[in-house]
Amino acid sequence: MTKAEMTARGWDELDVLLVSGDAYVDHPSFGVALLARLLEAEGYRVGILAQPDWRNPEALRVMGRPRLFAGVSAGAMDSMVNHYTAAKKIRRDDAYTPGGRAGARPNRAVIAYTAALKGAFKGLPVLIGGIEASLRRLAHYDYWDDAVRRSVLVDSKADLLLYGMAEAALLEVTRRAAAGEALKAMTDIRGTAWLTSEVPEHCLRLPSFEEVAADPAAFGEAFRLAEREQNPANARPLSQGHGTRTLVVNPPAFPLSEEQLDRLYSLPFRKTPHPSYDQPIPAYEQIRFSITSHRGCFGGCAFCAITHHQGKLIQSRSESSILAEVDALTEHPDFRGTITDIGGPTANMYGLDCGDEQAKQVCRRSGCLFPKPCKHLRVDDRRAVRLLDRVRRHARVKHVFVASGVRYDLLERQPDYFDALLSRYIGGLLKVAPESTSAAVTKVMRKPGPQIFINFLQRFRERSAAAGLRQAVVPYLIAGHPGATLSDTVDVALFLREHHLRVEQVQEFTPTPGTLSTCIYHTGRDPLTGEKLYVARTEKERKLQKALLLWHLPEQRALVAEALRLAGREREGRVLLEGGVSRKPGRRSRR
Repeated sequence: MTKAEMTARGWDELDVLLVSGDAYVDHPSFGVALLARLLEAEGYRVGILAQPDWRNPEALRVMGRPRLFAGVSAGAMDSMVNHYTAAKKIRRDDAYTPGGRAGARPNRAVIAYTAALKGAFKGLPVLIGGIEASLRRLAHYDYWDDAVRRSVLVDSKADLLLYGMAEAALLEVTRRAAAGEALKAMTDIRGTAWLTSEVPEHCLRLPSFEEVAADPAAFGEAFRLAEREQNPANARPLSQGHGTRTLVVNPPAFPLSEEQLDRLYSLPFRKTPHPSYDQPIPAYEQIRFSITSHRGCFGGCAFCAITHHQGKLIQSRSESSILAEVDALTEHPDFRGTITDIGGPTANMYGLDCGDEQAKQVCRRSGCLFPKPCKHLRVDDRRAVRLLDRVRRHARVKHVFVASGVRYDLLERQPDYFDALLSRYIGGLLKVAPESTSAAVTKVMRKPGPQIFINFLQRFRERSAAAGLRQAVVPYLIAGHPGATLSDTVDVALFLREHHLRVEQVQEFTPTPGTLSTCIYHTGRDPLTGEKLYVARTEKERKLQKALLLWHLPEQRALVAEALRLAGREREGRVLLEGGVSRKPGRRSRR
């Protein structure tokens, strides 16, 4: 991170300079750290500028001009999501910054950092990546501008865009750059996007930026076409006109093999923040004693960006790789015997895959669970149960928890994992994400309906009671999601009361770039079905929906009453204003 550190390693220059909107934590959960360690293992000299002052060219020159190129990432979050709430109010903290301090990165960080690098080093090739670049690779709706914006590759004036997890693409780019090839000439690498003055004939043409910016129907059509091209096995390259130039998005990179994934996590991470920091980094404190077992998610939830970034194909590490990381983790000076999480985007997808290789090669589904589980999906839970059991029996491990979310609709087909989870790995609280219990809304969300959640609650409570355990479900819910009316949300509040559930936090829907829900929010239609949908657009209505989901809190009483009146549900919703949770004889209330 400094010239002195370069000198200590005997380096007179860098090969690659990586700029990140996050603080530098040498942990594989932080993307820039993982990519830097990978390049280092391939023999390249890598420097990291973490949260540099983009307004000061000298702050970017502290380690000199890199020999090959610079890479830019906004960090683990889109910078606009990082900075602003769903109500477009400025957040007061940043979990990826020392001391949780807000304001350490710029708005639209990919654009700002790229411009700063181009100004500090004339003619330096710059590539962009990370979740901000990945989800903004095509023309996209931007909630904060309330307008359609161009591809971030166009707006940043970078030479190349890498999307997805990008290890394979970055290695290929670096090797070819080291051989003398210009970044702008690299047009055949999977998982990349590039610009050309010509219109390639081999691409699936999407409506142009000008068309999607002017016409919501064209925006929905562009989303529909691109959504079908997510499978690396059969995806076609996409093209989208932007003025006199054409954006080309190459097919996604192939998923990493188990051996490749194991190699990444065996790299020599320190598992600590850079020693220059004198304040704790909240995001690190949450994951310092956690282990990533896999990546990818085949849930296909409409509001989630994971599938568009990590892909729907699950990539799992071997047991031996994870156990080796446990060995190393137990040597950490602050380790006290507790592993806080073993999981991934969805914990109980570890080791799962498509059971039909031929079907996987031609599949165009965005997820494997909606509207019903794919017949080819293999959900054998023995591998996951064996992994947790082996980690639990480690001589230096006292406790193991699964803190990542789980898909409760999978648990009904994973009885051994369900039992193991309840009896040993949740510490009394199990986090699940129904997001809504309105059948109409869960259909828009691409989530399982209320009956599946009811069945799960019943099994959870019966199994916990049979084991003599006082345990509770913590449900995560979204207020103001497209398709949800006030009346729908009244139904959810009544469901919560009937089933003895209280929620402590409710997420207000934020339209983030690249998701199906955001497309619906912008256009008012589901682009995959053409159905016209209700969208709550005012801050007041979202606030009322949120209050309904928090109906049990006294401070929400006035808003709940107003919401019931506006929905015409005052009579049946009166029970929400009575206070307390209805109780069945002999049963305690549930959170």
